This record gives sequence, C-alpha cells and structure tokens, in this order.
Amino acid sequence: MDTYDVVVVGGGPAGEVVADRIARSGLTAVVVEAEAVGGECSYRACVPSKALLRPGAARAEARSVDGARQAVTAALDPARVLDRRDRFTGRGDDTGQADWLDGAGIALVRGHGRLAGERRVEVTGADGTVRTLRARRAVVVCTGTEPALPSVEGLDRIGVWTSRQATTADVVPERLVVIGGGVVACEMATAWRSLGSSVTLLVRDQALLTGWEPCAGEEVARGLSDLGVTIRFGVSAVRVARDEDTRAVTVDTDDGTALVCDEVLAAVGRRPRTADLGLDSVGLAAGDWLPVDDTCRVTAAEGDWLHAVGDVNHRAPLTHMAKYQARACAAAIAERAAGRPAATGGRQPWSAEADHAAVPQAVFTRPEVASVGLTERAAREAGLAVRVVEYRIDDVAGAALHADDYRGVARLVVDETRGVVVGCTLTGPMATELIHTATVAIVGEVPLERLWHAVPAFPTVSEIWLRLLEAYGL
Repeated sequence: MDTYDVVVVGGGPAGEVVADRIARSGLTAVVVEAEAVGGECSYRACVPSKALLRPGAARAEARSVDGARQAVTAALDPARVLDRRDRFTGRGDDTGQADWLDGAGIALVRGHGRLAGERRVEVTGADGTVRTLRARRAVVVCTGTEPALPSVEGLDRIGVWTSRQATTADVVPERLVVIGGGVVACEMATAWRSLGSSVTLLVRDQALLTGWEPCAGEEVARGLSDLGVTIRFGVSAVRVARDEDTRAVTVDTDDGTALVCDEVLAAVGRRPRTADLGLDSVGLAAGDWLPVDDTCRVTAAEGDWLHAVGDVNHRAPLTHMAKYQARACAAAIAERAAGRPAATGGRQPWSAEADHAAVPQAVFTRPEVASVGLTERAAREAGLAVRVVEYRIDDVAGAALHADDYRGVARLVVDETRGVVVGCTLTGPMATELIHTATVAIVGEVPLERLWHAVPAFPTVSEIWLRLLEAYGL
C-alpha cells in the first residue's frame, strides 16, 4: 500500500490543479488517471473545439472590414485546420502533461481508480494488476462527466458522434445532423459548417441556449442560419439507421420527415463519471453526482476526507470553474492539515463562493455570446429588486471601427437594492473577451456609482460599459 497526503482520482484540469496546489503547500500528492493526463478539455473538448472554430472566425473577421475583405477570397483549408487542431492536442499524446506532473513533484499512477473504503483507492492497471493507495488527509474525485445519449432508437448502433468524435474527427462529413440546442451543439454546428459540412440542427425546444437570456439564443440562431445551418425547432429524432452498403444514416423525426446524412452528433447533455467509482464502499450511490460544500467536501460522506472537484459535483460544469474549485479545495485541505477549520464564507481562498453568482460562460459561435451571473429571470426568482438595461454594442464607436457589419447587444441585470450588477449577457464579436469586466464587477460587488469612474479607453468596444451606465441614468 502506497501512502500520500492526498490521492487525486482523475488527471484532467481539475485534478492537475488540485495536485499542484497540494504539492506547493508541502503535502504529498498522487494523481490516478486511466486515460490521458490533461483530461477531456485538453484533447476532446475545449482546446480542439476552439481550434476548429478559430479559423472560421478569423476569416469572418477579415471579411468584415472593407479593404481586408477583398484580400480574402478562398474558403478555409480543412486539412490545414485539422492539422492545426492536432498540433494543440498532440492527438492525445500526454507526454508533456505527465512530465509536468513529475517536474512538480507529483506522482502519477496510471489505471482505473475506485474508492475502496475511507481514504483508500484501488487502481487497476491496463495489465489487470491492482495497486492500493492510501490518503492520510483526503481523496479528491475529479473524474468529470461523459456524454449522455438521448433515447433514440438505433442510436447505439450507428457509431454516433458525441463531443469526443465531433472535436477529433479527421474527415469533414458532407452531411451532419446535430441533435441538441446547447453550447456543444451550437459550437460544433458552427465549426463543421465552416469546414464545408451541410449541417442540420434538430432542437427539441423552441430556442437555442435555453438557460441563457433569450437574446443569446436568438443571436446564435441568426448567426447559424446566416452560415447556412438548417435549424428545425420543436423537432426530435425518434429513429436512426445506417445503411451497411452506403454508410449513410437515415434520421426519422417526430414530425414525419426523414433526413439522410453521413454522421449524427448527439449533444444533449452529460452525466457524472461515477458509475464505477466504488461509491458504494463509502455509503454513496453509484452513478450519482457528488454534491459538495464551498470547500468541495462531499456533503453526503462522513468526515472531511472525501472531496469532489469539477463537473462531477454539478455546481458549475466549466473548465475554468473546475480549476477555481481545485484551488479552493487544495487550500481547504492544507488549512485542515494545519489544524485549522477552513470555515466557509468571508471570501476565503478555500471557499469556492463564486460558483453561486459569478460563473462566466463563453460560447465561440458566430456571433460569440458570453454571460456571467444571473439572468433577469433567475434574479427575479431569487427575490431581487431587478432593473434591466440594454444597449446595442454596434452603436459604440469602437464596435463600428472593429467591423463594418458589427452586430451585438449588451444586457445588464442590476440589483436595485444594493446598486450593483448581478448579471450580464453580451453578444457579438469579442463578447467572450469583454465579459471579464462584468465578472469583476459582480465578484467585487462594485457599486454602479463607483463603476462610473472606471473610464473605458476610446475608441474601444469596451466603451459599451459607459453607454450601459448612461442608459441606467448615471
């Protein structure tokens, strides 16, 4: 049995950050990983998806400015786009990431990790050998999530794409059907359409990005339509089948129509990777999410030894928030190891409080959309006295200079009682970069009267903040 202060199960971004912070605190850490160190984000999600999206966005930006537009006459080169993506992902080669762990003084055990009682993890290697790890202080679960498949007859028999195949495919499908209307569906429809696919989006709901402010989904739908994506709202796939000879897939829908395509991407959500984690050995249910407190301690487990960081705890399933939670979790473990309680509240470094009200999200469609904090609906449901301010970003001088056809909207949700911003949604070019200003305002609870003195440079798109405050009445 090998003993470490902290055993981290899962070597994705969350697990890497937890282990690094633990090592920096003077404690020992080991990472258990069954696949590639760096996790889903590095090889099959955030990094490759953005690598696929960026060339189309760059081309569109150049064509949005007269004088540059005339110089851009060719379509994207799919082979070069895919090669560039592979340079970022290394096609799953995690040598660099594993070397980084070693350089940071963090042990790596390759294999499938399962809890085997309190503070114990059994790791089954590729050759079937089992190694037992013991944690003096804590076990941190960072196993993330996996794609969930919708209930569609035949979907499990056609070689359906999930986010993994959509971000790693080596061939551009001539025809692609995407099931879903969330972030993955919208981004991948954008990416593959830019590379030449004929894309149809089947959306069960009547809007895209349903958890966002309505303007976000409306702008993304307009952008996808402008790209040539066919969006069918209120339509669901009920049956799929692949022809063994032609390899074409027929998708039957609930409105009686049939679509023929080369690949089907199912992007309808994710589920926790906890089915084979040994949760029953510590009195928890296999396959469940792992709810945690603000220090990422699993609340249903006895004691303070079991933690869950990242998507698996279902608080804020985004890579940047997983890393934020990892920093807080490691600080809490180190604090308790020093004999201190690591009490939550008061914005301590071991308390991941931003999960509740300041989670930034960025979607790299065309146009981009980004948000942080509460939507108007969520703010009202929380009982806040809300005032909403909107302003067209394309009316700002910096936006007009940035692109001849700039189109975007800014929507601010203000808590009138405290006079602070509690939510912001932006659409349009650079929305994903502009959103951090709103994040700072929300986390800092900056009064609008003080925010008024944060003067944006002219002529930048950030001048939208001045216009929003003017529209508010300052």
